[in-house]
Amino acid sequence: MNNSLISPQTIELVSLLTGQKLRKEDITPPVLFLGGLVTVLLGVIHADGTVSAEETQRLRATLTELIPPNSSFGPLVVPMVKGVREQQVYKKMQELLALTACFSEEDKLLLISFGYQMSAADGTMDDSEKEYLILIGNTLEIDSRYLAVLEASFSNQAIADTAALAEVHRLLAPAQFQSLDSMFVRAASHIIGHLPAKPKHKINQNQSVSSYQELKKFQLYRQQLDAVCGKLYLTLQDGSDRNVLSPTLTAEVTKISRKLQSQRFRVVVVGEFSKGKSTLLNALVGEKIQPVRATPCSGTVTILKYGSKRRVVCYYKNGDKEEISPEEYQKKASISRKAASGSIADEKATSEIAEIVFEHPELELCSNGVEIIDTPGLNEQAERTVATQQVLKTADAVIFLTQANTVLTKTEQELLLYLKKELNYGEENEGARNIFIAVSFFDWLESEEDRQDVKETVETIVYGEKPIIAGKNRIHFISAKSALNAILDGTENEYVKSFQDFTKSLEQFLIEKRGAIALNQSAAGIKQIINTGCDKLSQYREMLEGNLTVSQGDKQKIFEQMAEASGRDVKIRLLAGELRKQSSKEVDRSFHEWQEGLDDRMATKSKEWTSEHNQILSQNHLIQDYANQFVKELTQEIDDWSAKKLQFILTQKIAILDSKINEEISAIRQDFQQLDLQLSTSLVTQFNNFAARNLGGIGIDGLDIASSINSDIGGPGGFLGGLGIGGAVAAALLAFAGVGIIPVILAGLAAASGGSFGLGMLDVDGIHSQIKQKVCKLGLQKFKESKESILEKIKERIKAVFDERNEAASGAIVQAMSLWENLLEQQEKRDRERAECEAQKVWLADKRRELEQVQNQIEAILNQSAG
Repeated sequence: MNNSLISPQTIELVSLLTGQKLRKEDITPPVLFLGGLVTVLLGVIHADGTVSAEETQRLRATLTELIPPNSSFGPLVVPMVKGVREQQVYKKMQELLALTACFSEEDKLLLISFGYQMSAADGTMDDSEKEYLILIGNTLEIDSRYLAVLEASFSNQAIADTAALAEVHRLLAPAQFQSLDSMFVRAASHIIGHLPAKPKHKINQNQSVSSYQELKKFQLYRQQLDAVCGKLYLTLQDGSDRNVLSPTLTAEVTKISRKLQSQRFRVVVVGEFSKGKSTLLNALVGEKIQPVRATPCSGTVTILKYGSKRRVVCYYKNGDKEEISPEEYQKKASISRKAASGSIADEKATSEIAEIVFEHPELELCSNGVEIIDTPGLNEQAERTVATQQVLKTADAVIFLTQANTVLTKTEQELLLYLKKELNYGEENEGARNIFIAVSFFDWLESEEDRQDVKETVETIVYGEKPIIAGKNRIHFISAKSALNAILDGTENEYVKSFQDFTKSLEQFLIEKRGAIALNQSAAGIKQIINTGCDKLSQYREMLEGNLTVSQGDKQKIFEQMAEASGRDVKIRLLAGELRKQSSKEVDRSFHEWQEGLDDRMATKSKEWTSEHNQILSQNHLIQDYANQFVKELTQEIDDWSAKKLQFILTQKIAILDSKINEEISAIRQDFQQLDLQLSTSLVTQFNNFAARNLGGIGIDGLDIASSINSDIGGPGGFLGGLGIGGAVAAALLAFAGVGIIPVILAGLAAASGGSFGLGMLDVDGIHSQIKQKVCKLGLQKFKESKESILEKIKERIKAVFDERNEAASGAIVQAMSLWENLLEQQEKRDRERAECEAQKVWLADKRRELEQVQNQIEAILNQSAG
């Protein structure tokens, strides 16, 4: 719901309906939804010209369930019903549009759902009521398929369009509304409870390489844990509405819920071109989606993921996006044969695309929470290689593809070592556990002796003195093409079996080494929230029983501590701003000092460049080789500067800021400790629970949190890995160099290749030297045009690093303020409601029991997932 769309007309209308002079800030999402709900319900009731007792009862029951009498907007219900009835708003579609102008698709669907329930209140849906609801649906631009689902659901008819039913379930999932108000969550839960069960995903088993049963179980546990979040949210919101529990608890559980909902496994397919990456991916999903041919084929990053309908979205580097047809996808996802052969124009066209996302409802692996990323080869072209390097940063697992008849060439071994470094965070003596090696085209090896030799070669290389990979079942010998053909034909062969073994190993790794960890982290966060909630309930009970009293002197001390905390926040912000400015100045100076000698260093390095291509017969390929080597050398240059200078500058400044944050947060903890000793509260524990969830990147004395001063600047990919454009600095170059460095070099040398370079064709060394010089000149010229943009991006990241720490510290101080405020509110509430003391105790016991039940549900889910 977008409150910014509230118009003066809406404010005037709601004021008229409620009989109150309201301001824009008074028009909250619950108030608007109440207005729309009453309008739709009364419109259905009056559509057939009669008002039945069942309809009147349903109206009262709906409003009572959604809006408890003790809620803050409960007093608006009666005047709203009266106002809508007197003004007959349900007959005026323009006024309904004013009430719903800021509604999302989900909000509108939720609203009309209650209309369909009202229509069935007296046992039958009258035709005039159906027509009225269709008019409402058309006015609000609700998909007619969803209306058909709702009509069938509340009239107990079969639903043929199961895809539409699944979409309605998705749109009305209670978790979608947690950011609005508990009323919306209750409303969505109510409607979902009256819909037929969400249809299970079906797939043609003849086209499924695996049933992925373990992934299905994991997704079920994840959904169960998210459902627990929904139940916990309602309990916490009830406590917050009564000023007993802090609203920060509902915010925290919403954050965990969203993380659970968005959790996906990302599997990246990597390898040199023409090793069968696209064929492997097609076999994984059981459908020929990716283009396959002998020349470099995958021209851009392609993400395959689950979607409710089949669609393809192309994202461009300039920020634009467009939905394209599957036929267009086959063209855009691949490199044209001309570009694969070095054509400049075709290369430039390909470079404009950032990534392509393919959504599909019937890919078994993707429907179970896995996103598959098909990458350009790591040896095709420097700027496509950078695209691959970027996606590695978010990979849960990497499938490295090699070919049986040329297994693990020297170049591939270098690529594997690079992957190990990127994925294993520099641990040289340990193998990476999330790399799977797939040896493709194993069916090309006819003799058993050849097969055994290949197996021994692979195992010797990857499990050597310094192992590249670690873990069981990480090497698989497959024929993706034979397996895929058998899958599509609905037959079995030895390669289907070996491919199923491969997918089972991948599935097991994702669940045990990634999913279980994430699930346990979410569960731990929920438990901390529950513990904090229980502590607050106990604190309030102590107040009700007279065992805990905040005296006037205590209140004055708390007000003083709150004022000091605000001052601490200001001190941290001022220091962060000053340190950021100092860092930017030092980085600016260091970057320009580094750049001064760059031309000479690149010229010296270019003397070592080599190429297997002939300066006469394949001069275009020769130029391409040197251009790629230029980008590689330039990338290494910036990497070296980043490691030696940039990280040194930032480490010093971040250490100063972290020390200050530690000092101020520790002082707040000491204030809480004093109050705990004096009042027998548990404020320190509550504060520590929040800090453990939100200050993990800053070492705070007295907390069991791993200190990681360098977490933003020394982690995977280094500081520039946090730019959001990949770990390799070449990504930064390419992101800001317009069409890219490589196409500029190729375009600049295209004319020269047939002109000045050809005049000295007998002087081989001279030709090579001229080409290298021209490559350096054009490449450095393009880099210098882009360097200020690159430097600006680095400064933006510097600001983000300081802002992230600043916001984390500020969030902790806000939480501290909330704890103080909640303590005072509980005291004031007790003083006001002494007469209701016993009723409050009963309510407290009920809420505590609900929290304990949620705790038990979490344990049951974790025990099931571990079993």
